[in-house]
Formats: sequence, structure tokens, C-alpha cells
Amino acid sequence: MSFPVLPVALLAAFHAYIGTRLLGALPAPWVWVGAGLLAGLFVLVLSAASPILGRRSATGVLAWAGLIAMGFFSTLLVLTFVRDAGLLAWGGWILATSGAPIPASALQASALAVPALAGVASLLGLLNARRRPGVRRVDVPIADLPPALEGFTLVQISDLHVGPTIRKGFVDRVVDAANALDADVMALTGDLVDGRVPELSEHTAPLGRLQARHGVFAVTGNHEYYSGAPAWVAELRRLGITVLMNEHLLLKHGAGRLLLAGVTDFGAHHFDEQQRSDPARALHGASDEAHAKVLLAHQPRSATAAAEAGFDLQLSGHTHGGQFLPWNLFVPLQQPFVAGLHRLGLLWVYVSRGTGYWGPPKRLGAPSEITRLRLVRA
Repeated sequence: MSFPVLPVALLAAFHAYIGTRLLGALPAPWVWVGAGLLAGLFVLVLSAASPILGRRSATGVLAWAGLIAMGFFSTLLVLTFVRDAGLLAWGGWILATSGAPIPASALQASALAVPALAGVASLLGLLNARRRPGVRRVDVPIADLPPALEGFTLVQISDLHVGPTIRKGFVDRVVDAANALDADVMALTGDLVDGRVPELSEHTAPLGRLQARHGVFAVTGNHEYYSGAPAWVAELRRLGITVLMNEHLLLKHGAGRLLLAGVTDFGAHHFDEQQRSDPARALHGASDEAHAKVLLAHQPRSATAAAEAGFDLQLSGHTHGGQFLPWNLFVPLQQPFVAGLHRLGLLWVYVSRGTGYWGPPKRLGAPSEITRLRLVRA
């Protein structure tokens, strides 16, 4: 595999930009200290980016350090841009009014404020990411819902991302919280893992403790395909979890009938054409008994096909609600919905902000969640 020169060069350029814009405003002795710290940051971020660059990922303390550094770097870069925009506006005002130049003290103070604010944001983001996800309760109105299905509950876990920094202890806490919700259906909507089965099976084992009245069901996300989807499907099934791959089953709940379907990830065909995501195919052979039709689909952009197929509700994840700035600005460019409950024609779409996190252990403005969805009569 060839060395990814362009991404590394771009990463180095961003670090050089930060150094150029911030270090020049500091007193001479601190310039060298800052340069050394920035070089160390570059090394750590590069180690954290290794899987993205096609290299073997770091583990243990180095993984933690690299991923925290990556989150800090993201915020540091954004705040450096913000500082420059502010200075540019200030300079324009000075030119327009023939005012005094920007004081050196203001340049120095703002240069020190940028890493300080990035550090505070990263610490808050770390605390938010590592706490046990809160429970979000959502009522979904379904037309002509029979009394037997009134109050039917689905508990959703999505984007857990068991991997370098999310391990067995975190998963145990999630499982305990989800089981306490007394679900009729437990739904795992993809991206459960970031790594291979031999590396992570010990840490995903608690998922085998999940319980719900009608069972525990899962669909694949894009990260399952990055991590060896066939092996993970087999492992989840070994844990007693039903993996729905463009298929459905009919759940009998008293006199009510709920059709539960699941599709493979929206991009699964890039890995295996036979697993192309297809909501219509997931309904093949469905009976007319169902009073409500629910689809598990990792990515919100499955919604158009789900609406055309006649589903009442789609549960998705993938977006993490943006997780933290600046990534929340890019999610709407790819997905029709970022978080929460939305309507597309006759279809309700619920998008979880995710139960874990991907990459940096950092969440700002997009808290993690375990979702308890309750069907109610419209």
C-alpha cells in the first residue's frame, strides 16, 4: 500500500497554519515551546489518523492520547480560523476609520485564548462523551394504530463504536440502562464496532445480555463493513441477536401485529453487491396483517426508499447529531436529517445522535443517547 502523501501533507499544512498564526504573537521564549507542543500534537494526530490513512491503528494509551489530540486539533483549527476572521474584520474597520493599529497585547491575548478555549472545549467534550448516555423518550404517532399496539416500545442503541476507547465497561453501562427500559423490541441500528471480531469480541460480549419482550434485532452500518461484516453478523447472531439483512418478520403483540424489517447499510453494495440495501426487498412476502411497519436502517438517506415501500417509521443513526464542531456542518450535505424525529410524506424518521462516539472521545452540542420510542395513536 502506497504512503498517503496528500492527506499527511494537508494535515501538516493545517498545523503549520496554526503555528504561523498563533506563535508569532507570543513572546520569543514561548515561540519555541509552542512550536514543540504543536509538533507533538501533529505526531499524535497522525497516529490517531492511521486507520483513516490505511495504516494499523494505535492501541492503549497511545490511542487515547492520539484521539484526544485529534479532537483538540479540530477545535484549535476552527478557533484559529475564527480568530483570523475577527482580526480581519478589525483590520478592515481600522482601514475604514483610519484608527490605531491592533495592539500587540490584543494579538497576544487572542493567540493564548485560542488553545485555552480549545482545551476547555475538549475537556467538556470528553466528559460528555464518556458519561453514560441519557435516555431520550419519543412518542411516534401512527395512524389507525390498534389499541393492542398503543404504547409499544422500541429501545434504540446506535453507533456504539466499540473500539480503541469504547470497551467492555462502557458497553456494560449501556446494556444495563437499556434493559431497565423494559422494551418490547431492542433495536441496534448499526456501527456497533470499529475493529475485527478477534480484537473486540470480549468488549461486545455484554450485548448478549440485552433483553426485550420480542427480542433484540440489529442491522449493519458502514463501520461493520470496514471491520469485516460477515464475521460481525455471525458474532452478533452467536450472541442471540437477530440480524435483519433486507428482510422482515411479523411480531404478534396481543391482538396487534407489528412488522419489523431491517436493511443492510446504504453503502453495503460497495463491499458486496449481493447485500445492496433495499427497503422494498425487505418487505418481500409480507402479509397484510401488519398494523404498523417499522424499518431499521443505519443511514437516514434510506428514508426515500422506505417511504416509497410503505413503512410507517424508520429508525436510523449514522450522523451522531454532528458530534462536535465543525463536523456538524458537513452532515446535512450527505444526510436528509441530522437528529430527532422527522416526517417524509407518510413516513416518520427518527435519527439517533448515537450511543457512543466515533474517533475523538468528544461530544459538544450533540449528547449521546439511548432512545425509548413509544408508538401512540395519531
